[in-house]
Amino acid sequence: MVEHLRRSTREEREQWIREANYNLFKLKSEQVFIDLLTDSGTGAMSDRQWSEMMLGDESYAGASSYFKMKDTIREILGFEYFLPTHQGRAAENVLFSALVKAGDIIPGNSHFDTTKGHIEFRKAKAVDCTIAEAFDTTVNHPFKGNLDLNKLEDVLKSHPKEKVPFIVVTVTCNSSGGQPVSMENLRGVRQLADKYGIMVVFDSARFAENAYFIKTREAGYAGKTIREIVLEMFSYADAMTMSSKKDAIVNMGGFIGMRSKELFEKASVFNIMFEGYITYGGMSGRDMNALAQGLREGTCFDYLETRISQVAYLGQRLVDFGVPVQQPFGGHAIFVDAKRFLPQLPREQFQAQTLAVELYLEGGVRGVEIGALLADRDPETRENRYPALELLRLTIPRRVYTNNHMDYVATALANVYERRNSIIKGLKITGEAPIMRHFTVDLAKV
Repeated sequence: MVEHLRRSTREEREQWIREANYNLFKLKSEQVFIDLLTDSGTGAMSDRQWSEMMLGDESYAGASSYFKMKDTIREILGFEYFLPTHQGRAAENVLFSALVKAGDIIPGNSHFDTTKGHIEFRKAKAVDCTIAEAFDTTVNHPFKGNLDLNKLEDVLKSHPKEKVPFIVVTVTCNSSGGQPVSMENLRGVRQLADKYGIMVVFDSARFAENAYFIKTREAGYAGKTIREIVLEMFSYADAMTMSSKKDAIVNMGGFIGMRSKELFEKASVFNIMFEGYITYGGMSGRDMNALAQGLREGTCFDYLETRISQVAYLGQRLVDFGVPVQQPFGGHAIFVDAKRFLPQLPREQFQAQTLAVELYLEGGVRGVEIGALLADRDPETRENRYPALELLRLTIPRRVYTNNHMDYVATALANVYERRNSIIKGLKITGEAPIMRHFTVDLAKV
């Protein structure tokens, strides 16, 4: 369906962002003209997904919707065991409760906010092993989500096996700009994991977009289908977590896929505690049916090409305007390099968040900061962490906006870019939560 969008005035937006304490999460949706905060749960479901919702079985245990989802996961992803959860971070909570303990080390490629949060909440440590090219937005590397296998092996060599419960691989890698991981790299991670006897877990929210990039960028895969590539990708994983609100194109839902019956039984205890019975896990039967259908549609090449081409369209418009962005363009969003956009602002004034606020003021467009606010504080020193990349993410919902909307976004940001030198003061924190602060942080102008 379509919905009405109201164009607000600059004066209204100035008042609204002040009242939200310069935190775009705290804006009301009706105060936003074009919403690029996230692609999580914001996509438009298809007629077949809506039809499946009408067939949902709401039995508490053993619903037919559960078995439909189970069969789809086995067919498309290759996992024999699975647990439904209400979304991706719930899947992390359940799986990490079964695997992670205090003092553990979890290496991976630029762990996203909830992943790192669940690790650090359990007094464990996330170690970033992403390749160096990911942190230079001007370098055109086709797989900036790759792990540096030498860094990874250094971590595995320097810690006892019992201290490294698993390696986490995020496909695509959100924090580095929606960047894909190559099949060659996934194979290399698997070989190292086997050498040291370590599990591999995929954070799989955008696995289909990752498969698209393997097909279009990696030698030897042009002739393979998305489904064939997906099955090979997951053959290198022991387990996976999934936020189905992305590549399964539903508004709510997630799951854990596993190969081990022992791990399934261990995780089931936490699923029952935190989510619900193991055949619904916080999801309705309607949602499970829509999710199963969404997995099928989300692994269709024509759909993926249309979706990713729209992201690239926005990226190219911004490049044409001279706006610095992470290149090559990622799968679900365009990431604007706030350090290059606002070099005059010190990092302590949160460049990406300042840029996000300026874009909202300019055109009512809501993006999201992927930078120092999201990086949170060091759990031990409580000092701010300043990541190598300070990014404004413009995340495109699936099957929602037209390229006319992308033109509007590009023009609004280009207007900010033209007056960038006049932005001489950023933001400061006035209140924050102890972990994953960016969702609820209060800010003020410096």
